[in-house]
Amino acid sequence: MNDGVSESRVPDSEGYEEERIARLIRLAARYFNRSLQMRLMSEGVTFGQWIFLRILWRDDGLSQRELSARAHLTEPTAHTALMRMEELGFITRRKVGTNRRRQHAFLTEKGWELRERLEPLAVETNEIAVEGIPDDEVRIVRRALARMIENLERDELQAAERGLKVPATRSIAKT
Repeated sequence: MNDGVSESRVPDSEGYEEERIARLIRLAARYFNRSLQMRLMSEGVTFGQWIFLRILWRDDGLSQRELSARAHLTEPTAHTALMRMEELGFITRRKVGTNRRRQHAFLTEKGWELRERLEPLAVETNEIAVEGIPDDEVRIVRRALARMIENLERDELQAAERGLKVPATRSIAKT
């Protein structure tokens, strides 16, 4: 009987054993993001806003350029998200120092208060993800992922030294 609710499409884990690491990581990231997004929306916060809130909770007062670099997003993407966060009263933006063009984002009281409600949602998502996995295996996964990230960061830097760089998404779409 179809009552409008889709049947579970969760494959058993054996279906993933022969997959490439890159695909497994992409799928895991996708499901992490979706799980957290569902929870964040209950608080009226988007995943994109969450990314910037997390950064600002650690280092309040960063410039748009610094925020976009730390979030690994383009400056126009950061600009759009920050404008919306300002409209929602999560941040204020103001110029700091002598540079009259560079604006820095500062959390408002409302932005700081979100931390108490949102961080437990992320913790819950992580707990769900590692459910049934022994702690020692979780530590191994963390170490392995950290090494993979380091290796791939080094590869990108070495490619840049050879004149290669990751093309902008827009340039790929035009070809």
